[in-house]
Amino acid sequence: MHKRILYAGTAAVGLLAACQATKPTTASKQPVIETLGTTPVPAGEFAYVYRKNNGTAPEYGTRPSVQEYLDLYTNFKLKVLEAEQRGLDTTQAFKRELDGYKQQLAQPYLTEKSVTDQLVLEAYERMGKEINASHILLRLAPDAEPKDTLAAYQKIVALRQRVSGGENFEQVAREVSEDPSARENGGKLGYFTAMQMVYPFESAAFKTPVGQVSQPVRTRFGYHLIKVNDIRPAQGEIKVAHLMIRSTPGMPKADSVTAKKKIDELYSRLTQRKEPWEKLVAQFSEDAGSAANGGELPPFGTGRMIPSFEEVAFKMSTPGELSKPVQTPYGWHIIKLIEKQPVPTFEAMEPSLKSKVAKDSRSELNKAAFLKRVRQENQFVENQAAKDYVLGKADTALVNGRFKYTAPAAPAATGKASKKAEGDAQTLFSIKGKPYTAADFFTYAQQNQRPRPGAEPRFVTQQLYDQYVEQSLTNYERDNLETKYEDYRMLVKEYRDGILLFQLMDEKVWSKAIEDTVGLQKFFTENQSKYQWDARVQGTVISAASPELLAKAKQQLATGRYELTRLTLQPAGYTPGTDKLLKGAKLNLDRLVSVLQADTSLSVTLTGRARKGEAAGLARRRAAAVATYLTEKGVAAGRIRQVAQAKPSTDIATLQVMSSTSTSALEEQLNAQNPLSVQITQKAFAKGDNKVVDELMGRGPGSYDVQKDGRFYSVMIDKVLPAGPKTLAEARGQATSDYQNYLEKEWIAQLKAKNPVQINQAEVDKLVTK
Repeated sequence: MHKRILYAGTAAVGLLAACQATKPTTASKQPVIETLGTTPVPAGEFAYVYRKNNGTAPEYGTRPSVQEYLDLYTNFKLKVLEAEQRGLDTTQAFKRELDGYKQQLAQPYLTEKSVTDQLVLEAYERMGKEINASHILLRLAPDAEPKDTLAAYQKIVALRQRVSGGENFEQVAREVSEDPSARENGGKLGYFTAMQMVYPFESAAFKTPVGQVSQPVRTRFGYHLIKVNDIRPAQGEIKVAHLMIRSTPGMPKADSVTAKKKIDELYSRLTQRKEPWEKLVAQFSEDAGSAANGGELPPFGTGRMIPSFEEVAFKMSTPGELSKPVQTPYGWHIIKLIEKQPVPTFEAMEPSLKSKVAKDSRSELNKAAFLKRVRQENQFVENQAAKDYVLGKADTALVNGRFKYTAPAAPAATGKASKKAEGDAQTLFSIKGKPYTAADFFTYAQQNQRPRPGAEPRFVTQQLYDQYVEQSLTNYERDNLETKYEDYRMLVKEYRDGILLFQLMDEKVWSKAIEDTVGLQKFFTENQSKYQWDARVQGTVISAASPELLAKAKQQLATGRYELTRLTLQPAGYTPGTDKLLKGAKLNLDRLVSVLQADTSLSVTLTGRARKGEAAGLARRRAAAVATYLTEKGVAAGRIRQVAQAKPSTDIATLQVMSSTSTSALEEQLNAQNPLSVQITQKAFAKGDNKVVDELMGRGPGSYDVQKDGRFYSVMIDKVLPAGPKTLAEARGQATSDYQNYLEKEWIAQLKAKNPVQINQAEVDKLVTK
């Protein structure tokens, strides 16, 4: 119900998906704005999507605006018409995808908006306060039988009489509460605000005066008694960073003492020696999720953190302030305040609150109001006699989850007037005249039953009946949304047409432009003038956080090869006194071969070793044996360097050290403590690629050191590249996009030839209002 932890689409179819396709049978009943071949396009449909997508634009209603959108709309309609003519809207894959979207789109229409609005406003108003409360819980299943519910209720009433009569609430909670934590905390929940407890519990807590005990409250967990200890104004949210040394309750005492010494030493270094917070967090914090980000945690409000952590954090007032070490079940923390934020405005919180209300236990109120409305609107009529018949069929098979039902065969036609339906054929209830029979319910019961040992058969049947009614009402409403709500109907059509458009566009334009390499090359050659380089420079840029890091990066960059400490390689072992590789060593070397083959920038240095007293030159021969094995497996000899250890070793296995020519390996070394310490870029720089290089473009080849915006740069320009044509490889992204546009224009021209467009100018003119 209440947890505290320390922080450890839809298809984007844009403008075109806002257009809809309408079948000719619908279009013939209203004015048309255009005709595509023999297919009319309703004027009302175009007016709807034009208004929806342009209604707030300043140019809305002007002739250029209407005409531009009609052109786009026409192209879209031609594509959708082509998809329909090819039968793409009849495939099972299309129907499944559309049905999935319809289920999602229907959700906002299957609620009661006025109730949602009230619940959102109520939640926001409650967020202005924080309640400190304790509770006693008697567990009870949500679908408990009446006799069990009554027994639990009588028991919770007796408990309320005890605490109201003067018994200590905390002591009673320790004795009888079925919340597992009550034996330790006496039922104390600490402070909480709206949206942190299940709704019935929250409502009772907010309505109970300080110092008093609520009436029994039923939630999905059972019955509660709530004692309100305090009410205070909401503290809002707080953003902090922390430095953590792990120390858990079960760890050895020596480790726990060591953790305390560490946190005290770090606190001293922060407060007395004034060492940088970010440096110490990066080096020592054992919260891996936040250490790389200066220890920052997401903003949190009351009830979101471990109480001891939260209490200290909210008492801090000045940004930058540091707390003394704070202990939680996770370890020791030093907390740094970043900022405090008051409760946001209603306008700012409304969207997120609506989302939370839809998922919160409040949604049960919404559901009840929705079902009440659709019962009336859809003329729900219940047949009490048929219901009694159904409930009378209840037996232990349904209780045990083994109920089986076979519908009776339909009676043979006699030519006489049919009798009133009886037995399983009788109507249980109707929705707008549509009958739902007892047989339909029995089929539903068989499909949705579950074992309920010890339950009364009639009670189980009643619950299944209630579920069946709710599901039937909801399904009926969902199935008829398109006839009730124009917005929903048009939205479904947007997605329908968007799916069809995506399938056809992928076939005709997007994938074709990528797969048609001959056509792309021809298009690129014919339009070479569009793909030209301006003057560029070939070179290297090093960006560093300090002059010392810059100097270190330049020095190591000059070597051209950089050791990779992250690649841990197992040494290659030998039969003692020989250079014969062991079987296990060969398996390790096979893994090394795989690494080298996967990355051609890598090379390996082999250091052969020998013990004192072994044959002279054995260390070198061992390195050579490994080198031979690698070359036989396909590794180029130029990527292998052999050395022999000068002095005798305690181990005879050959060491393997990986290095790389890629500057990313050098960055990895230099950024071990901070991922932003050094960045190295080697490429041809065009104007606009790098602001530092831009300032040096006219100087020509050379090495330049620059300080800019708090960073230290070394720019090494190797040569100036003159302006000239790009190759297809260099311009592939832009050329492919242009080729896609070309293919689309060609395709639209073909569609217009197939289905000539005739505009009804009179209907177009009606939309011009400015």
